[in-house]
Amino acid sequence: MPKILVIEDEQLIREDIIEILTSHGFDSVGAEDGLMGMQLARNYHPDLIICDITMPNLDGYGVLRELRLSSQFATTPFMFMTAKADRASQRLGMNLGADDYLTKPIGQNDLLEAIATRLHKNLYQTNTKDLILSLQTAEEKLNYLSQNDTLTGLLNRYAFRQRFSNAIANQTSLAVLIVDIDRFKRINRTKGYIFADLLLQLIAQRLGQVIGTKDSLARLNADEFAIIIGRNNLQAIAATVASNILSSLSQSFTIDKQELRVNLSIGIAFYPEHGQNLDALMRSANTALQHAKLGGGDAYYIYTTDIQEPEDSLELEIDLYKAIDRDQLQLYYQPQICLKTGKITGVEALLRWEHPHYGSVPWYKFIPLAERNGAIMEIGTWVIRTACKQMKAWHRLLSLQNLDLIKVGVNLSARQFQQSNLGQIVADILTETTLDPTYLNLELTESTIIQDVEASISRLNYFKSLGVEISLDDFGTGYSSFSYLQQFPLNTLKIDQSFIRDMSTNSKNKAIAIAMIQLGHNMNLKVLAEGVEHKAELDILVESNCDLIQGYLFSKALPAIELESLLLQDQRLIM
Repeated sequence: MPKILVIEDEQLIREDIIEILTSHGFDSVGAEDGLMGMQLARNYHPDLIICDITMPNLDGYGVLRELRLSSQFATTPFMFMTAKADRASQRLGMNLGADDYLTKPIGQNDLLEAIATRLHKNLYQTNTKDLILSLQTAEEKLNYLSQNDTLTGLLNRYAFRQRFSNAIANQTSLAVLIVDIDRFKRINRTKGYIFADLLLQLIAQRLGQVIGTKDSLARLNADEFAIIIGRNNLQAIAATVASNILSSLSQSFTIDKQELRVNLSIGIAFYPEHGQNLDALMRSANTALQHAKLGGGDAYYIYTTDIQEPEDSLELEIDLYKAIDRDQLQLYYQPQICLKTGKITGVEALLRWEHPHYGSVPWYKFIPLAERNGAIMEIGTWVIRTACKQMKAWHRLLSLQNLDLIKVGVNLSARQFQQSNLGQIVADILTETTLDPTYLNLELTESTIIQDVEASISRLNYFKSLGVEISLDDFGTGYSSFSYLQQFPLNTLKIDQSFIRDMSTNSKNKAIAIAMIQLGHNMNLKVLAEGVEHKAELDILVESNCDLIQGYLFSKALPAIELESLLLQDQRLIM
């Protein structure tokens, strides 16, 4: 499968190009600027590079000059993009060694034709029969991959969109069902990804058996499928199909002599009542799906314009205000490990709520409620104060044992970060608990701090003036912009676990993770990898000089008393 690197500073353009390439079977990855592109090129070894000319930090000409100096990229096809047709720019690009020149906006057909031409020429120049045969085989495979999911053989997202367009041209009403596997991440985590992939294949087969055809059945992403139904008596048929799916997939699956049962949630929406196009229709079906999940899952729900909150939502919202006073909230702590020493150097504080009636309430159920009703302010302050108190208590114990002191990371939500007096709250808590500020690490996501750059810089600079450290959480899932990262006073980048997962077999994830580590180090930042679960992932991170890790390979999040035991035993990671 040809690998293509897209270097483009405009996020929408970059994502559109990658989506087109992925839907047509190319293995593609994107970089937001020239420096990131250079790092990805070295790690990803692309077969073709598409690069914008005008970019911050290092422009397209600079990228091409640097790459052509390396024997590794001396003959790699390189295509420039520009927003205007400029003959002088074209001549300069061609003189530097560019192979082609594309003018934005680029149509899908023009893009694919240019790529095909470049790849054909590059292979032709090798003048070997084996490569020509390989190209023919690749073209056949690309024709298949442009329409089908590689794991299950079902329609992919691109083909599903085409199928929907064809369907509405011939029918006046349709139903779309989105089928989601409940708690699939837990299966991935406990059984492994090979087991999970085999399960997905069996689920796809059973779904095809229920609906009687695979012509309108697609896999949208890891654990989500979609179905188009176009028949008479549509509402009754859709409900029957959903019921049959739930019934069929409730029967156990056997993989490697292990028996497993899964639960599903299904959201249903109808065209044209719930959406005039596929995007609107999918949003409605997803809303219904989430309603089914909040009800406990293992159910289907048909979208209505007046979908109400789950019955327990109002009660939870009321109880949330009382959770602190009733001592129902508690913090768990997940260790963060230094890869040079194997020692615990910090922990991340994670919030849990034990409700007397509902039991352990998932964070994704009560944190949005707290954000919406403002309870997150009081809860967030409680989390910071409790974490600082606990850290001060641990410091006393560690000092008595002549052990190194550790830091605590506390997540700040978007609404909490916008509090005008948040800086004063943090300062007061540090004074109250007498915790050295350098041992408090505030963690924020990219989407939170990018909402108002100037205000974010001001707040973060205040925290830095206190001595508090700042981590950028879930790095890679948001903007991942080199240009704005330089503006913020950060200490640590936390690479999101989606890039760490399965690195040993996923070359794209590996290349991106290594490039992020190099990027962080070039900016004098520490880099922490989240969600490390396997030794193979650890080995790659150690080899790439990653600074810190956290994840199930060492320990899950633990109650304070259990984490304290690890600290006093000076428990270390064996590498």
